[in-house]
Amino acid sequence: MRIMGLDLGTKNIGVALSDESGVLAQGKEVVRRTSDDAAMARIKEIAREFKVKEIVVGLPVKMDGTMGERAEDSKTFAEMLKKRAKLPVKLWDERLSTKEAEDIMIKADVTRAKRKKAIDKLAAQIILQSYLDSLRTC
Repeated sequence: MRIMGLDLGTKNIGVALSDESGVLAQGKEVVRRTSDDAAMARIKEIAREFKVKEIVVGLPVKMDGTMGERAEDSKTFAEMLKKRAKLPVKLWDERLSTKEAEDIMIKADVTRAKRKKAIDKLAAQIILQSYLDSLRTC
């Protein structure tokens, strides 16, 4: 069974999945967030298709440790997703995941246009990999 990672944005949601052993994360796709209902329907569809047992939603905590508007949105979305998907949903500190994703793509000489299309998926992969790594160190 796999674990799903989500990088929640106002327009897009990056989706990543673990391998079946729960060791490696891989970016899956970017879901357009035209509405929460439509986005959740697609996330549930992916979860069913890949037999996901748990979902990890990135929580954008500010550098000083406080929660802002984006963090509140993530909490609300995670709670709705937990009820609708009927799966455990955890929030995971995602500080700097998008910045890290952008730095990786810049180092790989990815064009700005291609970065824009892939950044959410890579950020979800980074969030999920961080979570998976924490499970192995416990």
